[in-house]
Amino acid sequence: MRLALAVAALRRRPSRTLLAILGVTVSAAMLLDMVMLASGMRESFRSLLTARGFELRLAPRGTLPFDTDATMGDAGAITATLRRNPDIGAISPVLGASLHMPRADGTLTSVGLGVQANVQGDYELLEGTDPNAPDAMIVNDDLLRALDARIGDTVEVAVGYDPQLRSFSGRRALIVSGRARFFYLSRGQRAAALPLQTLQAMHGSARRDRVSLLMVAVKPGADAEVVREWVAREVPAATAISTATAIAQVDERLSYFRQLSVILGAVSLGVGFLLVTTLVTVSVTERIGEIAVMRAIGVSKLHIVQQIVVEGVAISAAGAVAGLALGLVTARYLNSILSAFPGLPMAIDFFLFQPRSAWTALGMLALSGIAAGIYPAWRGASLPIAETLRRDAV
Repeated sequence: MRLALAVAALRRRPSRTLLAILGVTVSAAMLLDMVMLASGMRESFRSLLTARGFELRLAPRGTLPFDTDATMGDAGAITATLRRNPDIGAISPVLGASLHMPRADGTLTSVGLGVQANVQGDYELLEGTDPNAPDAMIVNDDLLRALDARIGDTVEVAVGYDPQLRSFSGRRALIVSGRARFFYLSRGQRAAALPLQTLQAMHGSARRDRVSLLMVAVKPGADAEVVREWVAREVPAATAISTATAIAQVDERLSYFRQLSVILGAVSLGVGFLLVTTLVTVSVTERIGEIAVMRAIGVSKLHIVQQIVVEGVAISAAGAVAGLALGLVTARYLNSILSAFPGLPMAIDFFLFQPRSAWTALGMLALSGIAAGIYPAWRGASLPIAETLRRDAV
């Protein structure tokens, strides 16, 4: 009954009700987007780091992974040391380099990764086979298009360009064995992966038994932080970074986005609250005589308050449902803009939809609708009956 009466009251002024719902829709969309932004990139980054099961990353001491061109020597000895810990599972060594592919019209340059295909955590194979053979390599679609090549083609690859001598330290003909999607690259960045030993051999003695990064998987049930502390003691030449540490660093660097999302989310929630409060207050003022008559014939104050509160909740609910759809559309558009930021991994999302985010936004709007209707409803229902009827009649 209360819901039917509330709907009937809202239908008396359809234009005003529609405008209020549209206003709440915009507020709900912004609120949802801000809730998604507050935790989206953090969760997206966490998913990226844990996608392949590697909880620890070892970089040259004092650096972040691939933050510089520094490498770690005696990679074999470091790997042997790590294998002494029973809590450590897979170990994936990675060597980074710039690959140059001389062509008649110039030289193509791309990111190159030397990996061990059976334990790698840098790419997802889309077509073909992993680079298991010494003369094999896989490439991403951007490099494949730039080379105008296909799987099975042979490509001349060079490394170690010396700008003074205008020469390369090593060359090799490699066969494109497959194409892959690389996890940590930015949009449009060309990349290739080849066997670690092949890339080391192409550099000669400069990078023999050297790696840029070691990714370490911790066995189920083991504490990654305990293992990280052990690695820090046993391998002083490396900086061990756990997933938790990396996420903490990301949180610190992205604190601006969280503060911005909290501020804009609070503003959008406040705007929605004021819209509903204004509409309910105007509606109560217009129906003050009707409310007095209902009180005079015995309708309880609580019943009237509940009916008017339901009106506010109905507006908030309708706006929230429409705002959910609008918020997802705008979030996708904004994410496409922010994801194009140079150097940002393509797999990172600023706006990551999670059911919890939607329920949080809808819950706050529902509470806003209830709060918006309580005061004007209680004030209207508390006016003196006789005086209100006389004033309304006059």
